[in-house]
Amino acid sequence: MGEKLKIAVQKSGRLQEESLKILKECGISIDNGKDQLKANAFNFPLEVLYLRNSDIPQYVKDGVADIAIVGENVVIEKQKKLEILQKLGFSKCRLAMAVPKDVDYQGIEYFNGKRLATSYPNSLQQFLKANNLDCDIHVISGSVEIAPNIGLADGICDLVSSGSTLFKNGLKEVEEILVSEACLVVNKNISDLKKAILDRLLFRMRSVLAAKNNKYILLNAPNDKIDDIINVLPGMKSPTVMPLAEKGWSSLHSVINENDFWGVIDQLKLNGAEGILIIPIQKMVL
Repeated sequence: MGEKLKIAVQKSGRLQEESLKILKECGISIDNGKDQLKANAFNFPLEVLYLRNSDIPQYVKDGVADIAIVGENVVIEKQKKLEILQKLGFSKCRLAMAVPKDVDYQGIEYFNGKRLATSYPNSLQQFLKANNLDCDIHVISGSVEIAPNIGLADGICDLVSSGSTLFKNGLKEVEEILVSEACLVVNKNISDLKKAILDRLLFRMRSVLAAKNNKYILLNAPNDKIDDIINVLPGMKSPTVMPLAEKGWSSLHSVINENDFWGVIDQLKLNGAEGILIIPIQKMVL
């Protein structure tokens, strides 16, 4: 058996599900039995290690794992100076500060001298230092949002996704410290052989991510409008143009970014495009 690349993922939870999903989309089949601590891929030189999320940066730094899929917020908080190779576009959230909803919040100076509860003391301390604030930080794990209600703190610093948990606990978000999403990190000291395996994996991941961020577009257009429509379509290089059976009309095929979608569609219609079809892309090799 040849050398395998070791990747750490969250032991349980949403991040684990999304991590295994992107590996599957990369064509990697994993023997994923219940309660396993590690598993091998059938068709790729990869070994998956299931670890506690907060421990993953240390394991990568120590070389126990070569790479990992972990939240940016954890990488920043643990301060292990790991290299982020690729942001993966899922598990998006933000680290934010919140106060009771009845507080008349006028600005960040409110926090000066206040008691703050958090599970992210390093990130919070950096933020406070940057803003010349002196606060009493209470480090707790889990259920940070209840701290103001039980008299432990005047405010909190915690991860926020939809904001529903804050609302349920009578809190409101007032300051954003950082935004986060899942990312692929690497131990900089991996061998050349493992680096070659990593390059293959990274190529697959980027192809999958490019496909998710783009859509295939087909449309019909009068020939005298083709140049105007080509100027609207961003495309990878140049749209494909094919004549239709109906004289004076052509079919154009291209790729548009998800973020540009509605703006591009509106411009296409203004320039005479008809029969616009949008098709998901499964893989996109650039």
